[in-house]
Amino acid sequence: MQRYSQQSHNPYIRNRFSGNTNRKFFNRGKRNRLAEKIEESRFVNNASFVPTLPYKPSHSFSDFPFSEKLQANITYCKYIQPTAIQDEAIPHIVAGRDLIGIANTGTGKTAAFLLPLINKVSKNLTKKVLIVTPTRELALQIKTELQKFAYGLGIYAVLCIGGVGLGAQKNELRRNPHFVIGTPGRLKDLIREKHLDLSRFNNVVLDEVDRMVDIGFVHDIKYFISLLPQNRQSLFFSATIPSSAKEILGSFVKDPVTVSVKTQETPSNINQSIIRVKDKGRKVEQLQELLRQKGFDKVIVFGRTKWGIQKLTMRLIGSGFKAAAIHGNKSQNQRQRALEEFKKNKIQILLATDVASRGLDIQDVTHVINYDQPASYDDYVHRIGRTGRIDKKGIALTFVE
Repeated sequence: MQRYSQQSHNPYIRNRFSGNTNRKFFNRGKRNRLAEKIEESRFVNNASFVPTLPYKPSHSFSDFPFSEKLQANITYCKYIQPTAIQDEAIPHIVAGRDLIGIANTGTGKTAAFLLPLINKVSKNLTKKVLIVTPTRELALQIKTELQKFAYGLGIYAVLCIGGVGLGAQKNELRRNPHFVIGTPGRLKDLIREKHLDLSRFNNVVLDEVDRMVDIGFVHDIKYFISLLPQNRQSLFFSATIPSSAKEILGSFVKDPVTVSVKTQETPSNINQSIIRVKDKGRKVEQLQELLRQKGFDKVIVFGRTKWGIQKLTMRLIGSGFKAAAIHGNKSQNQRQRALEEFKKNKIQILLATDVASRGLDIQDVTHVINYDQPASYDDYVHRIGRTGRIDKKGIALTFVE
C-alpha cells in the first residue's frame, strides 16, 4: 500500500496549478440542484507552512468594558487574546452600532457577537436577543458557547431547531428567555403559532447569511426582518455577500460598520490535493487505504447524498473503522451524539452531507476528504474549512473520477 504524505509520490494524488475558471450558478434553494462544474486545479493548493507572524490585536479582552463576572468566564474558557474579527468587531458592537462582519470560517466570530451581547443583557435583563443560523448544529454550538460565557449571569437561552419536538420549545419560550437561537424553519413555525413574538427582540444576529441564502431561506429572513422592531441593533455575519444577501442588508442594518478580516477564498494553511480514482469499483477501498495511514487521526468525509453517506459509513464500520454519520435522515439526538463522539475522539471518522460544512468548530481535524465532489465551489470552501482552524495546519483531499 502506498503512503500519503505532503511530499507523496502516490499516483492517486496529483498537484496542478492554473488560473481561475468561470463558474455556473444555479438555483441554490433547490435541494437537488445541479452540480457546478469545478476545474480540478481549484482543488489543489500547496499550503504555506512557513510560519507567519501571529495577528497582533489592538485590544486584550480585559480592555473591553465587560463585567467582572464575564471577564472571569472569558479567562476560565482560556481565551487569551482576541482574534482579528473579535478585536475589530467587539468595540463597535459594545458601542451599539449595527455591524456587517465578513470573515473566513473558523476565525472566532461566534464570540465576537456573543460576548458584547451577553454583557449588554447582563446589565439590563429586559433586553432580548434573536440569533438566526442556517443549521441545527451551528445553533447548538452557539448555545453551548453562550452557556459557558454567561455562566452565573442569570441569562436564560432557548434553542429553537427542527428535529426535536415543538412542545418543549414552546414551554421554554413561555419562560421569557433572554436569548433565542434558532433555524429559520422552526422559528417560522413558532412565530405562526404565536409562541414567538419578534417585535420584542431589540438585538438580532444573522449568522452565516451566505449559507442561509444558499439553501433557500431568503424569504424567511425577509419575513423575520419585517416583524422586528425598528429600534434594534442588527449584526450580520457572513463569509461572502451574494447578491441575494445584499437586498437583505438594505432592510436589516442601519448605518452599519463593516469589519472585514477575510483574506482569501481558502486558507493558506490548508494543503489541498486531489485523489485520482482510476477504478470506480475500488473507490471505497481506496478511501480505506488512506484512512489507515499514519496521521489520519481525526477525519471528516463529505458525500453528496444522505443514502450514499449512510451506505459508506456502514462499509467503513464493517471494515473496523470507528465512524459515525450526520445527515438529514438522522434525528437531532443521533446527529448530536455523533458530533460529541467525534469531538471527544471516541470515533476517528465523521461522515457528513453538506449539513455539516458550515460553522462547526471542531478542534484538531487533521483531514477533510471530499469523497463526492461538492455541488459548488462555495460548498468546497466551507467543507475544507473544517480543518486548519484558527491558523492550524490542515489537509483537504478531493476524489476526482
